[in-house]
Amino acid sequence: MATSTNSRKRSTTPTLAKVGANEMGKLPPQAPELEESVLGALMIEKDAYASIADLLRPESFYVDSNACIFEAIRSLAAKEAPIDLLSVVEQLKSQGELEKAGGVVRLSELTRRVASAAHLRYHAQIVAQKATARDLISVACQIEEKGYDETQDVDVLLHEAEGNIFEISQRAQKRDVTQIDPVIEEAFERMRKAAKNEGNISGVPSGITELDKITSGWQKSDLIIIAARPAMGKTAFVLSMAKNIAVNFKRPVAMFSLEMSNVQLVNRLIMNVCEIEGDKIKNGRLTKQEWNKMESKINELIGAPLYIDDTPGLSIFELQSKARKLVREKGVELIIIDYLQLMNANGANFGSREQEVSIISRRLKWIAKELDIPVIALSQLNRNVEKRDSSNSNVEGKKPQLSDLRESGAIEQDADMVCFIHRPEYYRIYNDDKTGKDLRGLGQIIVAKHRNGATDEVWMRFIGKYAKFQNENEAFDENIYETITAPTTTTFQSKMNATMDAHGAKLDDDITPF
Repeated sequence: MATSTNSRKRSTTPTLAKVGANEMGKLPPQAPELEESVLGALMIEKDAYASIADLLRPESFYVDSNACIFEAIRSLAAKEAPIDLLSVVEQLKSQGELEKAGGVVRLSELTRRVASAAHLRYHAQIVAQKATARDLISVACQIEEKGYDETQDVDVLLHEAEGNIFEISQRAQKRDVTQIDPVIEEAFERMRKAAKNEGNISGVPSGITELDKITSGWQKSDLIIIAARPAMGKTAFVLSMAKNIAVNFKRPVAMFSLEMSNVQLVNRLIMNVCEIEGDKIKNGRLTKQEWNKMESKINELIGAPLYIDDTPGLSIFELQSKARKLVREKGVELIIIDYLQLMNANGANFGSREQEVSIISRRLKWIAKELDIPVIALSQLNRNVEKRDSSNSNVEGKKPQLSDLRESGAIEQDADMVCFIHRPEYYRIYNDDKTGKDLRGLGQIIVAKHRNGATDEVWMRFIGKYAKFQNENEAFDENIYETITAPTTTTFQSKMNATMDAHGAKLDDDITPF
C-alpha cells in the first residue's frame, strides 16, 4: 500500500502532508476499502458524483492510486462527460496516470466489487472524516515540532496553528439541505417579533432614525462595511452608534479597536456623551460647571453593556475566538471592528495584501453567519474621491462610490451592506445648489449596497468638537446643562467601583467593560 505524498497539485486548497505510522506503531486514520467502494460506485452509477461532490477532494483519499482515480472522475464531471469505467480509463491515459492508478485490471475490479451506489454518501462521509482526522494530526505534529524550536516566535506559532485548524474546520463544515417548512416558520417568527418592536425594527437599532427606517436595524448574520476617507468621522460614527445601542437601548455591543487604545476610545465616548471638547478631556482643564456636567452625564456610561478590545495587530482568528466568547458569556448582539485594513490573517496562505484582505473580509462574513449577529467593519477608501471634481456647485462629485473601496472586489462581494460616510463641508462645499440645503455641520451616510433592501442616503448632524453624530433634527443646545446639579464624587466613585466588581474579573484582560 503506497503512502508517499502525491507531488502533483490537485487543488487550490493548501494540502497538508500525509501522516505516516509513528514510533508507537499507530497508523493514520484511513479506510482503504471504503475508498475503493466509493470509486467503484462512482463508475457504475451515472449521476453518483453529484451526490458526493461537496464531501470529497483528491486529498481526501489516503491511497495515492485512489486519489489519482478520483481526480480523473472529477475532471470528467467538470467537462460534463459521462463517468464510467471506459471514460475513466481514457481520462487517466490522457493524464499519463493509468499505470499510477493501478491499470485497467484494477479499475475493473473496483466496479465488480460494488453492486450499487445505495450507500455511497455514507461511505464518502467516513472517507472525508478520516481525511480530516489526518489533517488534524498533521497540524498537531507541525505545532509540536515548532513548539520545541526555541527560535520560533510563540505568537506567530499560535496564529499559524489557529489558522490551520480554522482552515480544516471550514473545509469539514457541511450543512445539510433543509426542507423549506421550518425555514418559513423561522422567518414568520422573526416577522412577528419585528411587528412587536417600536418602529418595526427587527434588528439592532443604530439610533439614527432615518437609517433604521432603511435597514430595519442591523440584521443578524449580515456583514456591514462602513467606509470613508480619513477625517470623515468613521470612528465618531460607530462610537455614537455604540453608545446609542448600549446606553439607550441596553443591548450588548463589542468594539475591537486596532487604531486607538481603550483609554482613547473612552475619552471620545466621554466627549460624545458629556459634550466636552477633546482638548479639555486630555488636559483636564475643565471649569467647575464642566466637571459637574461630566460627572452627571458619565453615569449614563457606567454599567453599560459596552465591551472594548484594543489588542494591536489583531488577527482574524483571534477575533473569532474572542467574539465567540463575548456572544456566549456576555450576550453581545453586535460587533464593530475599527478597522478592517489593520487586521491580519496570520497562519493563512496568501500571496499579497489584497489576498489577505480578501481572506479577512470573507471570514468576517463567516463569523457573522456562525454567531448569527451583525458584524460592522470600518474600511478605508482609496484616493479616487480626492481626484474628482470639487467645485462648490458639484455636491455629487465628492460622494464615495463602490469602486473607491480599497481591495473593492472582495470587500464589496462579501458585504451584505456597504455604507459610506460623507461630509461635504470637509471639501468646502457649504451649500447644495440643487436643493438650497445648508450643508454646514451635516454629514451623510450613503447606503450604496443593500443585499436585502433599498439603497438611499441619510443626513445626520455632525458635531466635530464632540466627535458626535446624531439625528439631523435632534435638538442641540450648548447651554442645556447649565442648571444640572452633579452627584457627589463619592456617589460617582461608588457606582464605578460596583460596576468594576461586577464585570472586571470575569473578562479577558484586554476586553474592557465600560
